[in-house]
Amino acid sequence: MKRKLSMLLVCMLVLSVFAVGCSKSGDEPASEDQASSSKKTFVTIATGGSSGPYFAIGGAISNLLNEKLDNVNASVQSTGASAVNATLLGEQKAELAFAMNDVINYAYTGTEVFKDKGKVENLRGIAALYPNFVQVVTLEENGINEISDLKGKRVGVGAPGSGTEVNARQILGAHGITYEDIDEDFLSYSESIEQLKNGAVDAAFLTSGLPNSTIMDICTTHDVKIVPIRKDVVEKLAADFPFYSSEMIPAETYDNKEDVETAAVTTLLVTRAELSDDVVYEITKTIFDNLDALHQAHSAAKRISLDTVEQGMPIPLHPGAEKYYKEQGK
Repeated sequence: MKRKLSMLLVCMLVLSVFAVGCSKSGDEPASEDQASSSKKTFVTIATGGSSGPYFAIGGAISNLLNEKLDNVNASVQSTGASAVNATLLGEQKAELAFAMNDVINYAYTGTEVFKDKGKVENLRGIAALYPNFVQVVTLEENGINEISDLKGKRVGVGAPGSGTEVNARQILGAHGITYEDIDEDFLSYSESIEQLKNGAVDAAFLTSGLPNSTIMDICTTHDVKIVPIRKDVVEKLAADFPFYSSEMIPAETYDNKEDVETAAVTTLLVTRAELSDDVVYEITKTIFDNLDALHQAHSAAKRISLDTVEQGMPIPLHPGAEKYYKEQGK
């Protein structure tokens, strides 16, 4: 009996030691790799169509963040661009986004395309990047020389709810033209150019940095004309919509032998208020400490400069970005 009792006590002691050992094992601190992984901030960068500058520059930023920052895991998302991106930030489904300053203004104030959706009040700026040129594209054979010639024509006006579509509507309006005067078609960049190639539209609006790859593509097979938007019209437009400026599309950008007058808005890199100051500071610093990498991603990015980070910014800067600029004396 004593022998059985002794064996029982030994078994209980072994089980107790095993249980304590398991408990200690479960309480051990995570390895450095595990701790690092648990602290990573996942950053989705909302861009635009895969053929546009937003996507190319967004990819370069994503690569930089993954390469330079141990605490960030970045990825790029192709989207319908400005209006979609503002909505994604508002819904906290993205951390960074490219968008035109006019659309960000509409989102922040709950006007225009955001009149029914309501204000997106958590938008914060990181930087104004470069001019976005309104490019009205047609073929030489179509005989369209001025915006006024678009009356009665089939016109690609941009994807539904896009910044391009708003630009098209406002610029047409400045010429006394409404959608009732044209046969409008809501098309993306690539769709617009494809329809122009096959004669389904006579002209198309594309708002992007220079050069736009889809326009370059059609130039290889067709005689392309960029329809001017005259400076006096842009100045008239800017009285109501101050984010417009008059710019020139340089000669030889496409098939144009001379500079072409046009309107421009500004591409912004924006974030949301909820993203931590430290993370936004590191993102901003990484971008501006490595501008050469962005300049190589797309020619439009060559206009990105610390000297212009607040030009045309219609929303408050994120405190993390503001901290970096103050350190740089900006």
